[in-house]
Amino acid sequence: MKWQNRERSKNVEDRRGSTVRRVGGGIGILGIVFAIIAFLLGENPLAVLQQFQGDNTAQVQHKTNKNEEALKNFVAVVLKDTEDVWTKLFKEQLGKRYIKPKLVLYSGTGQSGCGIAQSATGPFYCPADQKVYIDLSFYDELQTKFKAPGDFAMAYIIAHEVGHHVQNLLGITQQVEQRRRKVGAKEGNRLSVRLELQADFLAGVWAHHDQKMNNILERGDIEEALNAASSVGDDRIQMEARGYVVPDAFTHGTSAQRMKWFKKGLETGDLNAGDTFGARDL
Repeated sequence: MKWQNRERSKNVEDRRGSTVRRVGGGIGILGIVFAIIAFLLGENPLAVLQQFQGDNTAQVQHKTNKNEEALKNFVAVVLKDTEDVWTKLFKEQLGKRYIKPKLVLYSGTGQSGCGIAQSATGPFYCPADQKVYIDLSFYDELQTKFKAPGDFAMAYIIAHEVGHHVQNLLGITQQVEQRRRKVGAKEGNRLSVRLELQADFLAGVWAHHDQKMNNILERGDIEEALNAASSVGDDRIQMEARGYVVPDAFTHGTSAQRMKWFKKGLETGDLNAGDTFGARDL
């Protein structure tokens, strides 16, 4: 992907510099004893417990390297491209104003509007605070664990999460959540699959228009994105983890489905072609 020396988004929050983690913790037997004594003397035992609990926090510094800084710049460029594309499409095709999401970089663990962010869960979008969360170490995991190397593989992942932001702005996410509350787990998973495949489609739409606007693609980029889409298919992940697949437990779609919908968005660039909820054949 052609990204060097290009404009970066200003909507990146870098929280890697330091994180506060609770260490040790606990009140201890002595604290409990003093709390009981305070209670017997007619004092507030909670105040005593709070004193014994204390802060119990430690400052953990995150050291960055040149490769990680380059990746941070890359992520910021991709985010800027999504901002430009979706601002244009919202205005021209939807007659709406695009609200840009924030992208949060964190290391190990972090706090999001949807709860604790953990690098083990991979990149995700939180509708509650309209932010995308990414631990940059996922890029290494994408290359090693998922066997999906290449910068455009990472660009696809970012564009997919931004696709969830688009769904949130259009009210699709809320509609799906309302429907999921009324159905069982099996049907709820099917709805989740359709939501995720639509985000794949939207990632393809982004790539289609970004290529027209900025001529970003290099040889092999599309193959990198398709390989990444395939590598995170439910059937492939379950087979590697369990040795068998459970289709009713799918929440993101098969490898073939994820590649299909990304490719459809890439080829058409048409938002009207991405109705995964009305499609009979996923």
